[in-house]
Amino acid sequence: MGLILGIIVGLLILIFLVVMHELGHAIVATKSGVVVKEFGVGMPPRAWKKKLKNGVLFSLNWLPLGGFVQLKGEYDSADKPGDYGAATFWQKTRILFAGVVANWIVAAVLLSILALTGLPKVLPDQFTVAGDTTIVNQPIMIAGLTKNHAAEKAGLKTGDTIVRFAGQEVLTADRMIELSRQNKGKTVDVIYNRAGVSHSVKVTIGSSADGGYFGASLGQRDLIKSTWSAPIVGVGTTVQLSWLTLQGIGNMVGNLVNGLASQLSFNASIREKASAELKSVSDGVAGPIGILGTIFPAAQQAGLTQLVFLTAIISLSLAVMNILPIPALDGGRWFTLVAFKLFKKKLTKEREEKIQTIGFSLLMGLTLLVTIADVAKLF
Repeated sequence: MGLILGIIVGLLILIFLVVMHELGHAIVATKSGVVVKEFGVGMPPRAWKKKLKNGVLFSLNWLPLGGFVQLKGEYDSADKPGDYGAATFWQKTRILFAGVVANWIVAAVLLSILALTGLPKVLPDQFTVAGDTTIVNQPIMIAGLTKNHAAEKAGLKTGDTIVRFAGQEVLTADRMIELSRQNKGKTVDVIYNRAGVSHSVKVTIGSSADGGYFGASLGQRDLIKSTWSAPIVGVGTTVQLSWLTLQGIGNMVGNLVNGLASQLSFNASIREKASAELKSVSDGVAGPIGILGTIFPAAQQAGLTQLVFLTAIISLSLAVMNILPIPALDGGRWFTLVAFKLFKKKLTKEREEKIQTIGFSLLMGLTLLVTIADVAKLF
């Protein structure tokens, strides 16, 4: 039942974020005088449709893969009243980047709410407002189990939080590790919390450091709490994480280029380095399966705070990815528009279709490669 719930929640989150992205396009297109023909939740085949009072066809579709918006005259060369192509350059710019702004706003709003209730501290220099910041220590949580070792044998599970260990209250992961070392080979009482309910269990601590005395990897994350400055912290954190995401993409591309260039060399040491660089790219990128593989466990095991934080990060990532000059994405369409405008070339329907088709094919190819890497990581 937990897995099914995790899948449902994960899909709902992805649909919500993509729908918000498309809603941004639709709202700005309408305000710019462009006719919105259809706004769909999910992808065809169509399950249900209704014509709204404003003339937009609203549809629910069977494939739970986000959503879409269909504009009238969606080619740059279209010139009839209400066509996207008939809009001015600045109107097209606003329409194309409205989805990016929508995802960025969603991330900022969610992080602002968390700043008020407790925002996970994930960066050593994470943005805060001096004088209105309280750091709250979270309980020690079991982040992973070593097979056939102490914690797993005692019945502890990933996501359990440790309250007391060997009769002592433990406030930090380092203290927990030290107590495990001191009690190696002994059987101790462990009080833990699972889904809001306290339990007690006897755990026989391992006598060797191999696999860890306790046999579990421990996680502990502080929370940042603000009051009046919560919106400022939310926006500031969004800006900070957006910049780090862009840097990460830049490093990924740099590693990929260096790796591919080095693979052309016959020098064994260089080839080994190149393989490591390519592996770092694979480990640092996630496709649909990787994203869902992150959301599902969070929906099953983590609390609401972690789930909301993850939703904000994915929304932010969608915003950043869509500003990149990849033809199939919003940034790519704008880049194509600008390039033809600068060179004073006419962007015909045929040319635009060809560019978008090539870009979409490259994007799908990259998605396929990343998906294969995600599947490989699962096994």
